[in-house]
Amino acid sequence: MRYIRLPMHQLSPQALDKAMAGFAGATVLVCGDIIFDRFVTGAVERISPEAPIPVLHGRAEKVALGGAGNVVANIVALGGRALPVSVLGDDAAARAVLARFAELEVVTDGIGRQDGRVTSVKTRFSALNQQILRFDEEEISPLDANGRALLIDLFKAALAKADAVVLSDYGKGVLLDGVVAELIALARAAKKPVLVDPKSSDYSVYAKATAVTPNRKELSDAAGRAVFTDEEVVAASRALIDAHGFDYIVATRSEKGMSVVGPADATHVSTQAREVFDVSGAGDTVIASFALALASGAERTAAAVIANAAAGVVVGKRGTATLTLEELRGALFRAQGHSGHVDAVLDAAATRRLVEAWKAEGLSVGFTNGCFDILHAGHVSLLNAARAQCDRLVLGLNSDASVRRLKGADRPVNHERDRAAVLAALASVDAVVLFSDDTPLALIEALKPDILVKGADYTVETVVGADIVQAHGGRVVLIDLVPGRSTTGTIVRLRAAGGQG
Repeated sequence: MRYIRLPMHQLSPQALDKAMAGFAGATVLVCGDIIFDRFVTGAVERISPEAPIPVLHGRAEKVALGGAGNVVANIVALGGRALPVSVLGDDAAARAVLARFAELEVVTDGIGRQDGRVTSVKTRFSALNQQILRFDEEEISPLDANGRALLIDLFKAALAKADAVVLSDYGKGVLLDGVVAELIALARAAKKPVLVDPKSSDYSVYAKATAVTPNRKELSDAAGRAVFTDEEVVAASRALIDAHGFDYIVATRSEKGMSVVGPADATHVSTQAREVFDVSGAGDTVIASFALALASGAERTAAAVIANAAAGVVVGKRGTATLTLEELRGALFRAQGHSGHVDAVLDAAATRRLVEAWKAEGLSVGFTNGCFDILHAGHVSLLNAARAQCDRLVLGLNSDASVRRLKGADRPVNHERDRAAVLAALASVDAVVLFSDDTPLALIEALKPDILVKGADYTVETVVGADIVQAHGGRVVLIDLVPGRSTTGTIVRLRAAGGQG
């Protein structure tokens, strides 16, 4: 079996950005138990005279969608389209749920209503950021025959519009008594990936799902064995895959990150250190972002890296939380230094999004540009000095056509992709972006770098884009060049040596 331990920053920015860029065109069907969450915060200043219990003076109340509803909210917050499917009661909580969906501009054609059914409500009471009581209003019961038939019909109608399916099992009744198996069969027959956030420890009820997404405890309960190490997670996951026909398992492991285990391989994605305030709904964020990435065409390792970063953001928030695409990009690229790989070569749109994410994290972004036809010590010195001026350095690289116009028909010596791959491998370079114009003016206007770097053979007045950078508070830095080092000089010497031969 192949095992990989993958720090988040080792997956290429290009692959991650491509996946996230596809979120806007992706649709995920979310079916399961929708819960209405209330969060009441206040202060405890005395003990009740009626009993030895604290008296909470309520100061504020927040409401949110929980359960499958939180999965929907996360997908929408990340720019995707969600199709919720469930059966609620005909009660005040159901009306509150529908009102929240309306605020999110989510189509609720897939939400059925049934007299006599109770919509689950969870109310959490907190003081000084510490939860002191949770009050649940619910009746756990399977759907009756009419409710089940209604759910299946709604699911079938939504399935045709979906790129991926999430089944969110909170054990409240919507997916009980074999309903989940019927939905999995429908999704697999339609060739749609179906992911299950499990509640039951009996994974036979989720048989044939594309994947299940347990946390470490849930995986341990389902496998009937303790799981802590990478090897134990793999062994437990493999046993469940063999027994129940999953394609793979996505296991969340708190500070250990996330593991994606298939029949013959396993990838362990390390997490970034984060201060944890509240884990409420973190599993919803994981399955929402993972499913959205799959629906966008990402392979499962990239989807896991994205989901892992998303979870790291929401556990730093209080209550049932979501995150924006900008927050996700910032988390993914917070530790992103040079990738040392050709995939650090981005297009202009991807570079702009990457720069925005870096800036959102408070990082300064530098920019320099050139042909870099034959890399020499002068180039390396310039790039090292440029990187010392900023937290992240973007290199604008002239395309082959641009180089020919600037340098002549016999240039460049090296193809643009080769030049880009060599530059991307340098520790000083965080991203390479090709441009085909004679100057990088349009690129500088799009990226708005904080620092613009050129060689000292220029003056500030002659640096292309200097006025743009300075207009938004940036600065221009001129770096001394290494004497006697140039691509043109290297070519002249090579030709002279060839003539002597």
